[in-house]
Amino acid sequence: MEKDFEIYLKNMGKSHNTIAAYTKDVAIFEAEQKLKDTAELADTTETEVVSYVLKLKKNGLSSSTINRKLSALRTYFNYLMSCKRIIENPTKDIKAPKVEKKKIEYLSIEEIDKLLSTPDDSIKGIRDKAMLELLYATGIRVSELIETGLEEINLKMSLIMCSGHHSKARVVPIGRTAKKALERYIKEARPQFLGEKETEEFFINYNGEALTRQGVWKILKEYADKAELTVRITPQTLRNSFAVHMLNNGADLKALQELMGHEDISATEVYCEAVKTRIKDIYDRTHPRA
Repeated sequence: MEKDFEIYLKNMGKSHNTIAAYTKDVAIFEAEQKLKDTAELADTTETEVVSYVLKLKKNGLSSSTINRKLSALRTYFNYLMSCKRIIENPTKDIKAPKVEKKKIEYLSIEEIDKLLSTPDDSIKGIRDKAMLELLYATGIRVSELIETGLEEINLKMSLIMCSGHHSKARVVPIGRTAKKALERYIKEARPQFLGEKETEEFFINYNGEALTRQGVWKILKEYADKAELTVRITPQTLRNSFAVHMLNNGADLKALQELMGHEDISATEVYCEAVKTRIKDIYDRTHPRA
């Protein structure tokens, strides 16, 4: 895969994860084309792309995965056009498969309160309380949580800086309750986890090392079980809860997009559907002539 294509994607503002996915998708397509004796991707025709998409469908790939692969190819051929290596993008008239909307899973405010009140006063509980409060208060991704360093949390200003390694850099406010939990973690728990070690990672385990994605998932499951919640809890569930509760309380969609670090506002708009459904349910239950 050409290095210039990665630079092109970076200049477009694509996230690290998107760049990795797009370059991999194009490389897979290129390998497929070589099997058909197509020497250069610049020689690809619309028919060949359609044939590839049909093959992906036949192999049972989901519509969302096929859409991503098609988007990667469309972007790559746009790159080739920008280099004046092709005149027309062979994907321009190819329609993406319709993606079935998934229901957004999120917790009610009562369920959130129940979950966040579950950790005890042990050093593990203090750490986990701080972690859960931060996830819900900011809506950050689990990757951003585990990569957070000491310098990226400013408790005096009540802010967390998400560095942009997996998305565009942004600053997110931290609420009073989360701030209090973080201050307690820094003062009472983190030094005990750290021992004689030194590390910049903010959330650490008993070995004084950064928490892993799997570790966070395990912790969440532990407290969901203790709280006897029936909803499947993942870091994304807390992120969804943050978004839905913000919209329910009048947050502006554009502001929410910035807070969540979405590249495209369409990713934020999916939460509007959950809010609309909730409002309709309330109307149906409470209006005498509903």
